[in-house]
Amino acid sequence: MGGSWGFIIAFALILAAWTGWNTLVKAKGLNFDPYPFIFLNLVLSTVAALQAPVIMMSQNRSSARDRKAAEHDYVLNLRAELEIMLLHDKLDAVREVELVRLVKQQGEMLKLLRAQLRELKAETEALVDEVKPAVRLGRRGARPAGAGRKRG
Repeated sequence: MGGSWGFIIAFALILAAWTGWNTLVKAKGLNFDPYPFIFLNLVLSTVAALQAPVIMMSQNRSSARDRKAAEHDYVLNLRAELEIMLLHDKLDAVREVELVRLVKQQGEMLKLLRAQLRELKAETEALVDEVKPAVRLGRRGARPAGAGRKRG
């Protein structure tokens, strides 16, 4: 209750009642703490002296709790960082395997393309060899063999 609104309101009411009583009943002689309110100052000083260590202990507990929370957060962040590093390593390994697979596929495709290129070159040379005699004959008016057929 030392830092709640209930305490603050109750403390303010007690102070108002204390000073009000000692001021209003001064003429009748019923006041127990005349105007400079020395006894009230003593009571307030005692309350402050008792509250100071309580506040300090509360702050120490709070800082200890904050230290534990910070240490927990540090450990949690460290674990998360290690997990992320592990995931990066796994991704790098997967990329490396995929890259090796792609390079192999590219090599196979290049072999196929080279084979097709050799076949095309051979076909082209065969056609050229087939057309050369016909072209020589064509100068004399003869048609090359298969010249009138469409290829499909």
